[in-house]
Amino acid sequence: MKITHYLHTAVLVSDLERAERFYGEVLGLAKINRTLKYPGAWYQLGAVQVHLIVDTAFDSSLQNAEKWGRNPHLALAVENLEAAKAHLTAHGYPLQLSASGRAALFTQDPDGNVIELTEMAPET
Repeated sequence: MKITHYLHTAVLVSDLERAERFYGEVLGLAKINRTLKYPGAWYQLGAVQVHLIVDTAFDSSLQNAEKWGRNPHLALAVENLEAAKAHLTAHGYPLQLSASGRAALFTQDPDGNVIELTEMAPET
């Protein structure tokens, strides 16, 4: 077997409208068309997609509530961590700085899914 590239990450959400506000408006991911009939939404980020899949009974209880990075999470790069921190705070989302000391923080989407934001220079 030879894996050729990464396609997408699926994220379970209980309320699609609320999740779309977070991923589309707060995080600013670009929504793309999808043809599947079950409820969900797809977002494109470079060559990779984030697929929101609705599961109204979804419970994303943290396995490690003290260190969010030690839970399943989606990791994204940002150009300016301080700007991201201010943006998330202004929208009322919880934050936890990375315990590693690197320029990274963790937040949670409306369903409690953990999102890591790490400061990195943009790819050229």
